[in-house]
Amino acid sequence: MAQAMLEYTKMVLQKVSFDARLFSRELKKAIDRLLPKELEELKKWLLQFTTDKPELQQSLVYLPV
Repeated sequence: MAQAMLEYTKMVLQKVSFDARLFSRELKKAIDRLLPKELEELKKWLLQFTTDKPELQQSLVYLPV
């Protein structure tokens, strides 16, 4: 089930990527809900997903270090 939550989160983030504010809000929700291992996977995915979307890269500051 944990993997399902990560995949759901990715899907939601893709769908709201047209709006940087909405993207940030959904990312904050995901950070609160996902397990540490899933957060690491999400971080890797986000780095790749946002490479050509500079408007979304500002949201990456919410990711834990």
